[in-house]
Amino acid sequence: MPFTLPSRPPLGPRRRRLLASAAGALVLVGCSAPESSKDTTDGGSPSAADRARARAARDSETLAARYTAVITAHPALAERLRPLRAEVVRHAEAFGTTGSRPSTPPSSAPRSSTSPSVSASASVSASASAAADASPAVPTDPKDALSDLAAAERTLADERTKALLDVPGELARLLASVAAAGAAHAFLLTEGTK
Repeated sequence: MPFTLPSRPPLGPRRRRLLASAAGALVLVGCSAPESSKDTTDGGSPSAADRARARAARDSETLAARYTAVITAHPALAERLRPLRAEVVRHAEAFGTTGSRPSTPPSSAPRSSTSPSVSASASVSASASAAADASPAVPTDPKDALSDLAAAERTLADERTKALLDVPGELARLLASVAAAGAAHAFLLTEGTK
């Protein structure tokens, strides 16, 4: 009688498990509401933590505007990019967004009851002009546009990881969580182009 070994799953985590774990960790950690730091410098200017939080909010707003510009330039990518953009907007809100950038994607703009298609067209053109003012030019090739977004996500994740050493605990946890999400976004953006 031949002896056969039982079939075992491969050792180590699979890619989908890693992404699911990262998403689960983000849910567990959550995005906390911005805490106003009572620490100020001698002249009454904002503390280093407040400045880091404001910069992180601006960076997320800028990244959301880049997503909006790509969605506007390449509507075929919209379904794929909307969830990632929505996450970036939530990150900006968690850092205490300043509201200087457009925060509604073209697809989620409120629609009037008279003509949904006219209203959607108007919101897309308004978002497109706002995004064109707020972000760099979008490459004409969709793969290049995705690569640019992935590079922006990666760069921002690296900057946030480096900033962890200079901020207090709660903000450091939030930065770490958002940096991990940005790295996952970069992976998702580049993985689909292969």
